[in-house]
Amino acid sequence: MRSNHLLVAVAALLLAGCTATKKNDKKEPAIVTLGSQPVSTSEFQYVYEKNNNGNSDAYTRESVNDYLNLYSNFKLKVLEAESRGLDTTTAFKRELEGYKEQLALPYLTDKSVTDKLVQEAYERMKQEVNASHILINLAPDAAPEDTLAAYNQVLELRKRALAGEDFGKLARENSQDPTAAESNGNLGYFTAMQMVYPFEDAAYKTPAGQVSMPVRTRFGYHLIKVNDVRPARGEVRVAHIMVRATPGMPKADSLAAKQRVDAIYKRVQRKESWDKLTSEFSEDANSASNGGELPWFGTGRMIPAFEETAFSLKQGEISKPVLTPYGWHIIKLLEKRGLAPYEDMEQNLRNRVAKDSRSELNKTVFLNRIKKENNLAENAEAKTAALAKADDNLLQGKWDYNTADKALKSTLFTIQAKPYTVADFYTYVKAEQRPRVTGTPAHAMNVLYNNFIEKSLLEYERANLENKHNDYRMLVKEYHDGILLFQLMDEKVWSKAVEDTTGLQTYFEQNKDKYTWGPRVQATVISAANKELLQKAQSQLAQRRYTVRSAKLSDVLFETNKTDLSKEVTTQLDALASRLKNNQNLTLEINGHTDAREATAKQNIAAARTEKVKAYFVNKGVSEAQLKTIALGKTKQAGPDNTETGRRRNRRVSFILYTSELSALADNLNAENPLAVQITEKKFQKGENKALDDVTWEKGTYTTQQNGREYLIIINDVLAPAPKKLNEVRGLVTSDYQNYLEQEWVKQLREKYPVSVNQAEVDKLIKK
Repeated sequence: MRSNHLLVAVAALLLAGCTATKKNDKKEPAIVTLGSQPVSTSEFQYVYEKNNNGNSDAYTRESVNDYLNLYSNFKLKVLEAESRGLDTTTAFKRELEGYKEQLALPYLTDKSVTDKLVQEAYERMKQEVNASHILINLAPDAAPEDTLAAYNQVLELRKRALAGEDFGKLARENSQDPTAAESNGNLGYFTAMQMVYPFEDAAYKTPAGQVSMPVRTRFGYHLIKVNDVRPARGEVRVAHIMVRATPGMPKADSLAAKQRVDAIYKRVQRKESWDKLTSEFSEDANSASNGGELPWFGTGRMIPAFEETAFSLKQGEISKPVLTPYGWHIIKLLEKRGLAPYEDMEQNLRNRVAKDSRSELNKTVFLNRIKKENNLAENAEAKTAALAKADDNLLQGKWDYNTADKALKSTLFTIQAKPYTVADFYTYVKAEQRPRVTGTPAHAMNVLYNNFIEKSLLEYERANLENKHNDYRMLVKEYHDGILLFQLMDEKVWSKAVEDTTGLQTYFEQNKDKYTWGPRVQATVISAANKELLQKAQSQLAQRRYTVRSAKLSDVLFETNKTDLSKEVTTQLDALASRLKNNQNLTLEINGHTDAREATAKQNIAAARTEKVKAYFVNKGVSEAQLKTIALGKTKQAGPDNTETGRRRNRRVSFILYTSELSALADNLNAENPLAVQITEKKFQKGENKALDDVTWEKGTYTTQQNGREYLIIINDVLAPAPKKLNEVRGLVTSDYQNYLEQEWVKQLREKYPVSVNQAEVDKLIKK
């Protein structure tokens, strides 16, 4: 029952909606008062409309009164939780803060910017850009002089490119991208969301054949040349067979890999099973057992040679071996698809935009907005003095300040008149400073100052979200009340109903009339695909002894003329003994075999072995009634198996496992078709089986047809209506007992906190 608790709590949240304020404003008219705690009309109206929006009978007197009763019960439980201090525990506060952090995220961005970025990303995904670039490395927080030097260096390279110098040669000789030496700076084709946003933005805004202005990213300055723009090719799903061959491997190994993949490809051409070849030969461990299948991918997601081959194939077509840095691949195209509609991709794009580098653009716009909204005001004089304290220790990450300095109390800036002092800033600097290999102390201090303002703005905004955004405040209140409700409901209702076995039994005895069986029959119902299968099932039905096809029991082996059970044999027998003890429907046939050379003058070796095995089982607690022994005697083995190994296979005890369960009969008949026969044996109620409902409910055997299948129905007994036992309806009784406990608890709460409804406010709401 506990698995449903969270769902119940969520349902309660939907019922509760949310409350407008942490404490109800006593100046507002109250629609209901719980003890001394009023619930305002505006709060109830908000919750009611949220949960009844669009209902044609939303404001009938009956609907409003019913909902007010439910909402009052909910508020009583929350009130009780608060009175017990459950909202003051560390665990509660930690859980609520976690939810608040998640709920705050949409309010700490600029929605209009996000909307534009999502739409822009989707539009750009309709095209793919092939570009080359030159990179000059530069740290994100580089000093102004270093930034200017890098910018001028890239600008000079742009002039040379525009003057006609080969861009690839310029990239090879000047780019600090480590791949430039081999690729001439070419990045291949890419689409939106695959490059850092400033790079992507410049590439999509630069016409084919032209060179961009210098572009700053977190890696440094880039010069981008757009080589080509083409319509997006969508995505493909492929399977592959891979033979590993890495660059630099010995020539002999490389040649062997090529010969191996060519041999596999010939078998593919002969139309041999792709899945079998993949399982047997592919060296991609992640996909070999799955027919070589890979996840969907689009442009820029795979090694170029692999990607180009995959996109060149037609559906079902298989490529010749293709070489990549990972080895040789034989690629089979399974499916192609174009870009999905915007509506299908929107949420995924929003999630990606939130994590993508383009979120920095959103963050910048958002920070500029809240600076104005929260009236950020800097003290220029205090700022100049504070920043002047930077020294060389800051570049080493060892900077400190004089705690006795009177200037520490000076206000550095204010946010909505809340002062942030020099001491606050210096505390931040001391905690966040890191060693730097470039730049000046003044620049490092200025970077930390800007970061401190940003951090302070975000913290202030987060702390005041409930004051600025009514819907956020209400969401937080929903989670606040929901967590409290969950804790108390678990204690008072859910866990109590499960753990209070005496109370459950008493409740069941007092309400037995609610839990009774209607007319039932003890019957066996066999459904078969045709009459022949039905006859087979019927002919074997009375045996009640069916081989267990899935058992796959291994033989136990013996030495010549020996009956001793080795440790290896007893380990094997222990597992089988456990299986037999746990299922009394199982029986085991123990068959003894001997080699033709074994002596039998004093005793039958096969019989001795079977009895030894049987005795071992009995000693392990298996019932003798479950065991049957057969001594098959000597077996002569001819041909290739007339060896010691072959003869030893004859010195063995083998097993056949049987069961009386009809499911085994169905399994045996379903060897070729898993749906050929279905057998059910149990007590049936009316309406539970259509074929059974179609015959007279009297003892006997019946045949009928339903939906093209043949049915054999054997009714062994007709049972009169009777009370159910608790173990037959424990789940239902537990649920009912939980409802009973909750109702009794609500009665107690209404006595503790008398509920007073302001009928005048109810009437106003209905008229409104």
